[in-house]
Amino acid sequence: MLSKVVAANDVVITTAAVPGKKAPVLVTAEMVRGMQPGSVVVDVAAEQGGNCELTRPGETVVEAGVTILGPLNLASSVPFHASQMLARNIANLLGLLVKKGELKIDLEDQVLADSLVCRDGAVVHPAVRQALGLTPLVRPETAALKEG
Repeated sequence: MLSKVVAANDVVITTAAVPGKKAPVLVTAEMVRGMQPGSVVVDVAAEQGGNCELTRPGETVVEAGVTILGPLNLASSVPFHASQMLARNIANLLGLLVKKGELKIDLEDQVLADSLVCRDGAVVHPAVRQALGLTPLVRPETAALKEG
């Protein structure tokens, strides 16, 4: 059954790895040969031997027109990009908070309203209140709906 699924896809990404153990082979050489030329297998478990029978850790292999990637230490390449994304998100948030050099919290802006955790000495974020065991706050617009 898995052979049909693999053959029907242009990209297969395998991630089954158990720390300290050899990765289980999920994609056989026969399955790879059933894929269309130009297809790609990305074997994230390459360091543990790989989930694809044809994976060679740290190498790129081409079999029957199918490219099999066996990257090593893939996680180490993520922090750089994650840091870039975090910096961009913080800059965008600060752009919403600071207008003409002054801090302005516009609660009409949904991003700012949903990001606000505390206000005037009180925890106002619903999920944080729940995590702390605090009773939910009644918002004026919600109270009006309940009364009507």
